[in-house]
Amino acid sequence: MNAYPRVAFLPDTFLEVNGVAHTARHLEAFARRRQIPFLSVHCGPKTAKTNDGVVDILQLERGPARIGLDSNLDYDVFLWRYAHRVAKEARAFGAELIHVTGPGDMGTIGAYVSWLLKLPLLISWHTSLHEYAGTRLQRFLRFTGATTSKRAGDIAEYLSIQILRCFYRRAVLTLAPNQELIDLTHSLTGRPSYLMRRGVDTQLFHPVRRNRITNSFRIGYVGRLTPEKNVRFLATLGNALQANGYTDFEFMIVGEGSEQSWLRAHVPNATFTGVLRGETLAEAYANMDLFVFPSYTDTFGNAVLEALASAVPVIVTNYGGPKFLIESGVAGYVASNEAEFIAFAGQILSDPTLCLKMSKASREYALRQSWDTVFESVFRHYAEGIQLYAFAHSASAPLLSSRVHGRSNS
Repeated sequence: MNAYPRVAFLPDTFLEVNGVAHTARHLEAFARRRQIPFLSVHCGPKTAKTNDGVVDILQLERGPARIGLDSNLDYDVFLWRYAHRVAKEARAFGAELIHVTGPGDMGTIGAYVSWLLKLPLLISWHTSLHEYAGTRLQRFLRFTGATTSKRAGDIAEYLSIQILRCFYRRAVLTLAPNQELIDLTHSLTGRPSYLMRRGVDTQLFHPVRRNRITNSFRIGYVGRLTPEKNVRFLATLGNALQANGYTDFEFMIVGEGSEQSWLRAHVPNATFTGVLRGETLAEAYANMDLFVFPSYTDTFGNAVLEALASAVPVIVTNYGGPKFLIESGVAGYVASNEAEFIAFAGQILSDPTLCLKMSKASREYALRQSWDTVFESVFRHYAEGIQLYAFAHSASAPLLSSRVHGRSNS
């Protein structure tokens, strides 16, 4: 691609520890590395405008009215006070398209700016917020009984998906991390939808960082310790392995969240590290023998790719995006239920030859996942979005919803 579109990128999370922020930082780094003019607008510790080569950065400080959505993610109901400043910066930058990552405080500003400046809006789907809403409300109301809490969770999920439908319909096209979500976003919006996978830093996450002395088999988990991640299954897994006669294993649990106290009390042989970053996190992965990811709601699973890059076999559920990263029986397993998950873990734990074979396959798969390949595709979709918007606003344009949505090989 010779001429890259000028894009204003407004992610709802950037400096935090989560998959959306991780991807956002890599997108900005790609623009810097390729010398692509790029406007990055995100929240941070103070409001300031800076420039890093070809990348203009506008950082906005959330105020005291912010609401904690997660252990390290806030929503500022008054962030709109910056809306016209963001519009001014986008106009001065010469933005041709606005890219937001969801209906958070920054995402809604981005949608407003796209309307105000008459620019195409691209929205990428990173988090299944409707599933989070249903899971969290059901867990919060579990004291009311299984039937009532399940009904409340279903209602919350339904209402959330209607809100998401209204928001995502503002986009000229959408991006999603797996084929199921490509199909979902297209069905919700009628807009074209394309694949936006994730990459992994195979130099940072590397098996050479392994430096363990103990021979105990280490089962690892990295991620938020929250209900929607299904982390209580870690206790079920540990207790089941013990009941099946496996004793020489331990857990390493990396992350923080509302379920941490419960996990400390119920997961056998567990070490809790808190949040780790950079080389310390890479070392933690490399020192694992098996990575387990019991989430039913993740849209992709960056942690899964990082484990694979560290030559660690992975077991995931057959829900959500992580199952698309694992060829079951090669670099790990995709489990269709809890019993199968437990059986697969026992199989890898008890068979060193199988574990080594899967370890090699894990690394080989990760080496084929490149951030540059991901973002080259994203910039092609930026260009398409600009063309679609121009066509849709021409006198003879049919409705965008009549277009066939993109497939995962786009």
